[in-house]
Amino acid sequence: MKTAALLFAFIIGFVAGELRGQNEPNLIPDVVDPAKLMPILPEAPEGWTAEKPEGASEDVGGFKITNVHRDYHKGESADSPRVSISILDSVASPDYVEVATAGWDKSSETPEGYAKPVTIDGNPGREDYEKEKKIASLWVMVAKRYFVTLELQNQDPKELQEWIKRVDLKRLAEIKK
Repeated sequence: MKTAALLFAFIIGFVAGELRGQNEPNLIPDVVDPAKLMPILPEAPEGWTAEKPEGASEDVGGFKITNVHRDYHKGESADSPRVSISILDSVASPDYVEVATAGWDKSSETPEGYAKPVTIDGNPGREDYEKEKKIASLWVMVAKRYFVTLELQNQDPKELQEWIKRVDLKRLAEIKK
């Protein structure tokens, strides 16, 4: 899950670099320090273990990105429930935000799973579920800059709603720099 979050952050930086013209000045605001985002990652609920949160700001493709991440697990077996929470500051690439969220209003359902738009505390989002793999994911856009991503393994997708409640989205929206 950590690899997916870091890969996502790299892709954003690459896309952001391609969207900006070669000779245009960089007028995009700076991303926040990861130390300001890490406290938003919740502690483990009772019966769960939380890994140490990780985070970094990096210059990728001429734009800075900040990504923080934390993994949680309940048990040690391969099929034990797992959760990953990431927060990505995408303020450096408003074009990417527009492109990434453009399809969030579309729904689909097949025997393999579903994808649907959601709203969490007034914030737009998208929920996906893959039945066979038992992987549920939730993306929420906060303050038109932060992507909050949750990925659950080996749990009922309804648990996404319980996990997102543990993330203080209002506090996150107030963090500017």
